[in-house]
Amino acid sequence: MGSVIDYIPGTSLLHKLNPVTKLALAAAIILATFLGDTYALLIALLALTFVLGAYAHANAGLVSLAKLMVPLSVIMLVLQTAFIRTGAVVCAWVTVDGLVTGTKAALRLLGVALPLILMLSVTKLNDLANAVVEVLHVPYRYAFTFTTALRFVPVFSQEMNAIMEAQTARGVEYDTKNPIRKLQLMLPLCVPLLVSSVGKTDATALAAEQRGFYLRTRESSYKRYPMVAADYAVLAICAVLLVLGIAF
Repeated sequence: MGSVIDYIPGTSLLHKLNPVTKLALAAAIILATFLGDTYALLIALLALTFVLGAYAHANAGLVSLAKLMVPLSVIMLVLQTAFIRTGAVVCAWVTVDGLVTGTKAALRLLGVALPLILMLSVTKLNDLANAVVEVLHVPYRYAFTFTTALRFVPVFSQEMNAIMEAQTARGVEYDTKNPIRKLQLMLPLCVPLLVSSVGKTDATALAAEQRGFYLRTRESSYKRYPMVAADYAVLAICAVLLVLGIAF
């Protein structure tokens, strides 16, 4: 079973951009989403993310993540309407101000979660780490730590599924609709998952040390990541997005 951050091969312009440029584009959309305060801009940024995903044939991961985020967005909407009571009453406890704040918060939640996932799905993690080191002069140990943490996400997810399948074979029922009961069933799984994760982390650290991890520098990568005209054009678009976020 694939993960939402699995790399999706392709030949689109989005795939060919410098990894740092892709990261900047995701950051610009996220910052513009935080700064924006109008429905038009928030919806436009969300639509832009899905358009870029469709262009890069990476919408499957975005849709999967959106399905997970929608319930959280609804919960946030309900909480905002419960705590913000100013403005005209729409119905029951819901007021106009609470509804406006809640819907904008829900849109922001979706707008913040999706762009980074999109950029990771069209970028190889090795390229991302090497480009950040070469272009942004970030120490390699920090870039390696970040990308390794991302690599472990699907690994731990598969490990959790394996533990749940083993427990299901022993008669544990995880398909209960009671959230409290489900939480009680999930908590004991954290112990074997933690033990497994510590073992994998220790093995990874040992393997990296044996391969001369601490001897690596910016020049160690055989592949170069120059900034070309397309990258500068996208960076200009990023600046425009930030301006729109501040203005609207």
